Amino acid sequence: MAYYGQKKIRLGELLVDGGAITREQLETALAQQKVSRRKLGEILVDSNMVTEENIAETLAGQLHYAMTDLVNATVPSEILALVPAQVLRKNKALPIGYAPDNVNILRVAMADPLDLDAIDDISIITGCQVEPVVTTPRAIVLALDRLYGSEDMDSALEEYTKEKLARVTEVDDDSSDDVNNSPIVMLVKDLIEKAALKRASDIHIEALESGVRVRFRIDGALYEYRRYPKELLPAIVARIKIIGGMDISEKRKPQDGRITQTVERTEYDIRVSVLPTVYGEKIVMRLQVKKSLTRNKAELGLRDWEMKHFDHIISNPHGILLVTGPTGSGKSTTLYTALSELNKEDVNIITVEDPVEANIDGINQVQVNNKAELTFASSLRSILRQDPDIIMIGEIRDKETAEIAVQASITGHLVVSTLHTNSAASTITRLEDMGVEGYLIADSVIGVIAQRLVRRLCPECKQAHDATAEEREILNIKDNEPHMIYEPKGCPKCDNMGYKGRIGVYEIMEMTPDLRLIVGKGGTANDIKKKALEEGMHTLRMSATEYVLDGITSLSEMIKVSFDE
Repeated sequence: MAYYGQKKIRLGELLVDGGAITREQLETALAQQKVSRRKLGEILVDSNMVTEENIAETLAGQLHYAMTDLVNATVPSEILALVPAQVLRKNKALPIGYAPDNVNILRVAMADPLDLDAIDDISIITGCQVEPVVTTPRAIVLALDRLYGSEDMDSALEEYTKEKLARVTEVDDDSSDDVNNSPIVMLVKDLIEKAALKRASDIHIEALESGVRVRFRIDGALYEYRRYPKELLPAIVARIKIIGGMDISEKRKPQDGRITQTVERTEYDIRVSVLPTVYGEKIVMRLQVKKSLTRNKAELGLRDWEMKHFDHIISNPHGILLVTGPTGSGKSTTLYTALSELNKEDVNIITVEDPVEANIDGINQVQVNNKAELTFASSLRSILRQDPDIIMIGEIRDKETAEIAVQASITGHLVVSTLHTNSAASTITRLEDMGVEGYLIADSVIGVIAQRLVRRLCPECKQAHDATAEEREILNIKDNEPHMIYEPKGCPKCDNMGYKGRIGVYEIMEMTPDLRLIVGKGGTANDIKKKALEEGMHTLRMSATEYVLDGITSLSEMIKVSFDE
C-alpha cells in the first residue's frame, strides 16, 4: 500500500472504485492472499478476475497518472544510463525521460506505481524526483529485454570466458548459488522467459559453422531472435541437458527431455529434443502452457453457424468425432475444448494419449507407454472395461486402433480422436485404407472437423489495397465491384512481423443420411466432398477466403492452408 498525505491507498480499493472488479471478487482475492502471501494484483490476474491492462488503466485513471505504450517508446541513452539494469528489473520500472521543462523530475514507467520502495530507490540513485507513468508488467519486461538484452548476453559471454565449462556441466544442484548465478544458466533461463513473453511455441537452438543461431516460432513462423558465438554452444547444450534430465556425456545420439519453468506466474511444460548435426547438437524446445489447451469453445474462432454444427456433433451420445490436420494445426486444443464441454458429473470420460498434454480435473487420463506394452490399442481394450461414456484417443495410427474405436462407438460410446489427413472427405477414405469396412465407418462416424491455423494480421499496421485481377480469381470474386484486401506491413506492436496471433479455419462435415449412403457404398473422397458441399459444408479454402475478405488474414495465409484445393 502507499500513503499520499494522510490517506492510505490500496490497490484493491482502487480497482473496486474504478469498476475493474467487484467487492466480492476483492474479498475472495484477499482471502487467497492471506494464505499464499502473494501480491494482490498477481492473484487477481491469475484468477481471471482482471487483466494486467485493466489494472494499468484503472490505476492511471484513479491516481491521475499518464499511461505509456512501451512498445513504441524510444528512450535516450543518457536516460537509460541513469539507473542500472538490475535495479530496473528488480523493481519492474523503466525511466523514459524528464518531465517537460524540468530535468529534476524523472518520468518512470512502472508496473506498480504504488511501490514507494521502488520510487525511493530510483530517486536516490538518480537524485531526481520520480513521476510514475503506468504500464503493464509484461510491457516492462519486454522493453527491458529490447533495451538491455544484448548487453546481458555480452556480459554473460565475458563471464563465461573466465570460467571453465566444467563449472557449468558438473554441478547439477539447482538450489546452489553457483548454478543459479552461472552466466550460462542465466542465459538459458532468460532465453526461455523471452520466448514465453513473445508468445513463441518453439525455441530452435542451431549449430552453424560460424556460430549459434536462436530462432523462435511465433504464430507458426520462425523468426531469428539472436546469434551467439559458437564457443557458447557446448555450455548451452550441457545446461539444457541437465535441467531436461538427459545424459550430458552422450553427444552422438538423439535425446528427449522435459523441463518445467515458470514465467510471469505461468507454468510452462517444455519438451526438449536434442539432435546431433554436422556442426554440433541442435536443440528444439516446445513450450506449452497446460491451461491454454482447455479453453472456452467461444475462443476457438468458430463462426456462429460452425458453432451450431460443432455443438450438434458433440451432443451425440455415441459415435466417432474425428479432428484432422497437420501437426500444429490446433487439433489438441479442439479436442480438449470438446472434452471440457462434455465434462459433467454424470459422465465417465477416459483418454489415452501420447503424451498427456494437459491435465483436466474430473477426467481419467492414460499415458501411452510402449516399453510397458501400453499401446493405444491395448489401452483401449482396458478402457472399455472401465465403464466409459466418452473416450478420447490421442491419435488413430493403425488398423487395430481404428477397429477398436469403431466398435466402441457402435456399442454406445462417444469417441473423439485425431487423424493426419488434409480434408474432411479424405478422412473417411483414410479409415478405409486402414482396413475398416465402409459400412462400419458409415454407422460410426458422426462428424469430421478438418482444421488449420492462419495468422491474424496486426490491426495496427495492416495495409489495404484493391484486389488485383489475379487475386480476385484466387478469391473467386465474380462481380466487378472493388474489393479491399489487406497485407502485412510490420510495426513495433507486432515486433515488425505484420501478424499477431492466430485464428482457426475449419471444414466441418457432419454425417447425414445421404453421406452415410455414399460412405457405405465405398464412395470416393470426391463423391463425399461433392455431396457435403451440396449440403452446405464450407471447405478450408472457402472459410479462409472469408477471413481474407473480412480483413482478418492475408491472401498468402489463405493459400498456405488451402494449397491442395
